Amino acid sequence: MTTQPSNEPDTVVPTCYRHPGRETYVRCQRCDRPICPDCMRDAAVGFQCPECVAEGNKGMRQAQSVFGGRAVTTPRVTWALLVVNILAYAAETANTDWVLDNFVMSAYDVGYQGEWWRLITGAFLHQPLGDGGFALTHIVFNMWALYAIGPELERRLGSARFLALYLLAALGGSVAVYLFGIAAVGASGAIYGMFGALFVLAKKLGYNAQGVLWLIGANAVITFVVPGISWQGHLGGLITGALVAAILAFAPARNRSAIQWGGCAAVLIVLVALVLGLPPFAVQAELGIFG
Repeated sequence: MTTQPSNEPDTVVPTCYRHPGRETYVRCQRCDRPICPDCMRDAAVGFQCPECVAEGNKGMRQAQSVFGGRAVTTPRVTWALLVVNILAYAAETANTDWVLDNFVMSAYDVGYQGEWWRLITGAFLHQPLGDGGFALTHIVFNMWALYAIGPELERRLGSARFLALYLLAALGGSVAVYLFGIAAVGASGAIYGMFGALFVLAKKLGYNAQGVLWLIGANAVITFVVPGISWQGHLGGLITGALVAAILAFAPARNRSAIQWGGCAAVLIVLVALVLGLPPFAVQAELGIFG
């Protein structure tokens, strides 16, 4: 018995290369593999698969901020710093004595007890609520300044560079307290560093910096008129922030990232060297230690 061949050709229904159980007649415009609706990515013509889209994105140049960092749409570092400061204040309020005893910026403890972490942790603490009428104003002003100025600086510099600026300015303020003060708390060193950076960036971009000068001047007057304010932390943060901003803003386009990060590293090394190489002068004077 013989059979006649069928006139109907054998057909194989294509299935998605990523989901073999799903039938599809759509193919990637780039690699021609079949893709299901979950794997379709809009392209200029038709659709592409996720792998081809990812491969294509590798060759695309990432958008950058004015001074070389990645473009910022949402200032996440600013919001994160706000949260950290507020959480630190909540912890300080809940257990004031323990937090201040262990984390306040104390020149004696840094210089003679080796408690280096205080150089940074002190910049996230503020005057406790029971410490006079200025206490709440202290954190409110600093957080308002961070909220008002931080997003603009982060968008101009990029998130990583802005974070470096903030932390180095905070450290610069603490180093000044170490050298010429006794103890201090507050993000004011970092905030004044942002003031200095805002002035430098305004000059670099050709903006009118008169408003920033008035802001710095008004706060400088408050620093020296209102008792109990650490002028050392404010001045150290202002100088450090302006210096770091100048490195970031005036680095030449060629090898800009290397120069920017190298400059930030150099500032960090200098600040650490000051603490390692010099004693806390104000503490020595208070304790009657000479030489």
